[in-house]
Amino acid sequence: MLPWLQRVEYGLFVRSRDAPAPWGPLWRALRYPAALLRDWFGGELNVRAMSLAYTTLLSLVPLIAFSISVLKLLGAHANLAALLDGYFEPIGRAAPALTKSVMQFARNMRADVLGTIGLVFLVYAVVTTIHKVEASFNFVWRIARPRSIARRFAEYSSVAIVGPVLLAAAFGVLASAHDSPVALWLGDALPLRWTFSLLGKLLPYLLVTVAFTSMYVLIPNTRVKPTAAIVGGVGAGMLWVLVGRIFAQFIAYSSQLIAIYTSFAVVLTTLIWVYLSWLILLIGAQLAFYVQNPRYLRLGRTLIDLPGSARERAAFTIMYLIGRDHARGENPWTTSLLADTLDVPGAALDPVLDALQRAGLLITTDRAALAPGRETREIALSEVLDAIREPAPGRLSIGAPAPPPAEELLRRMESALHAPLAGRSLHDLIATS
Repeated sequence: MLPWLQRVEYGLFVRSRDAPAPWGPLWRALRYPAALLRDWFGGELNVRAMSLAYTTLLSLVPLIAFSISVLKLLGAHANLAALLDGYFEPIGRAAPALTKSVMQFARNMRADVLGTIGLVFLVYAVVTTIHKVEASFNFVWRIARPRSIARRFAEYSSVAIVGPVLLAAAFGVLASAHDSPVALWLGDALPLRWTFSLLGKLLPYLLVTVAFTSMYVLIPNTRVKPTAAIVGGVGAGMLWVLVGRIFAQFIAYSSQLIAIYTSFAVVLTTLIWVYLSWLILLIGAQLAFYVQNPRYLRLGRTLIDLPGSARERAAFTIMYLIGRDHARGENPWTTSLLADTLDVPGAALDPVLDALQRAGLLITTDRAALAPGRETREIALSEVLDAIREPAPGRLSIGAPAPPPAEELLRRMESALHAPLAGRSLHDLIATS
């Protein structure tokens, strides 16, 4: 990094923490867009957005077909076309035709035509898309552990079914309210007519913001605070509106692009817009992460790992907390709760938890909670130390030779380290408190 850029980074992310008013709050607020721009230029968010855009193009028709089949039960499948038309609006004059084509493709995907293989592909496309979205959000939130298979099936099914129902209900309520006698009477009043017109224009963007906020709360495999999700949703919603306007103007004045690509221009512009939409969604998720975890503003996507002594300290602390509260029958621990309590990123704790689980010292319940693998009296403290020192699976472990004096020193160090653990169990450690 250039020296002047290092000075700017240090002043923005470090010196601004204690800067007084009036410039202090301004500099602290500027840390967030600066961190987002740094992560964007880093390229990892771009790669995730490109992957999601490719997945979306493959699964768009199956997703809509699944949504139509759900909404037909409520008689509200017509609202889905209006939603698609609003999403494709920045593409320009081709948006209505594109919406019509996608809806026609989705309607043609009937169960009697698809057969068993087609239905399996449809369900696979829906589940794969939601899983990739979760994986991207977990990447943003530094979470290496996805949901369990049971939770994926239950929660993905709920999202795929409840999501279209909520959208249909929102559009139905809005349409009914717009045509109600009260709305018509209020609309006749001249001072309120302009207000209702403005609200009607802002309502689609408000729905986008609410949708983004809901995704930031529900999709990551961690506990997201409402304040962080709202800030991320509002920021992503505003950015989505701004980029949509700019993209629409670009398409409107890009006659040369249309002339070069002819009919393929619709495919190209659709792909670009889908990519930009996912990129904005991930940037909003990154903003929500920084709002909830401001200590990572300077670190960004830098890999964080625990050194040897810190791994051992984390292992004994985790076993102590989980064993103590499990014996008391208190609320179970989860990875995200441990990360918040220990003030350590979840991704840095995952190798420690994996080592303890491989040794059978910890288990994960169906509700993604952590519990002791055996009775605390049967878990020797020396097992915890040995488990955390085991090499990661898939890696070859080798030993380096040492001269006799160094070998003797290491033997004494190991003996001194194991001496306090001899004959003691996790129950004994908990009992000392």
